[in-house]
Amino acid sequence: MSLKSLALIENWPVPTAAAGVVRADGTVPGTHGPTGHRFPLASVTKPLAAYAVLVAYEEGAIELDEPAGPEGSTVRHLLAHTSGLAFDEHKVTSAPGERRLYSNAGFEQLGDHVAKATEIPFGEYLRQAVLEPLGMTGTSLEGSPAKDAVSTVDDLLRFAAELQAPRLLDPRTVAAAMTVQYPGTKGVLPGYGHQNPNDWGLGFEIRNSKSPHWTGASSSSRAFGHFGQSGTFLWIDPDAGAACVALTDRAFGPWAIEAWPPFTDAVLAELRG
Repeated sequence: MSLKSLALIENWPVPTAAAGVVRADGTVPGTHGPTGHRFPLASVTKPLAAYAVLVAYEEGAIELDEPAGPEGSTVRHLLAHTSGLAFDEHKVTSAPGERRLYSNAGFEQLGDHVAKATEIPFGEYLRQAVLEPLGMTGTSLEGSPAKDAVSTVDDLLRFAAELQAPRLLDPRTVAAAMTVQYPGTKGVLPGYGHQNPNDWGLGFEIRNSKSPHWTGASSSSRAFGHFGQSGTFLWIDPDAGAACVALTDRAFGPWAIEAWPPFTDAVLAELRG
């Protein structure tokens, strides 16, 4: 069976798009478009990087609450965008834990921290810890752990299946990644403005009560995931028992704000049957 709702990507004003859905049991009820095409992920890189950081934690190379990043900040602060680092600059703009400052710089410092602890360059560590075991042969990271991965819908469906039924990590670690860190912290969700609270887990954005949002009106408050400035997203909705990936080659903008929520609602409606 193929989900008819996925064909809505044909209406998106983008040169190339591919999408797919994977259920919690690992079955793929549908895909659409060139699912083997390699797209730049932009910030959808961050959940992959976060997963590698959590593998490093389980391997004992790092601790979540050890110092990392700016003074007073920890690995946990960096994963949850509460280290106080600026968006794209390695400068401190607030005290750790005070505000949710979405930070590429924070993920770059995370990558450096793990590379130093493991004595393996972060892109290579990601490959060994996450990509290779999951068979994500079309995915690579050359550059920033915040935004420079390239991947395919096929590969990200493998990753989304792992998030729903973890094999590489203890399910309790993954549950923590989907749990709000530093509850009640407000901040800006890029592209969607100020959110109070602006909830995040460990490397994953949590929908909760955010409005406006890039997921659907029918998405559950427990839905989590990430979107990227290259017109990409990955969401996992535990209440629906499924995850959805959509990758494009057009930069995020008003077209995505308009197109993504009704697409997600159509997918969820079809999944619920």
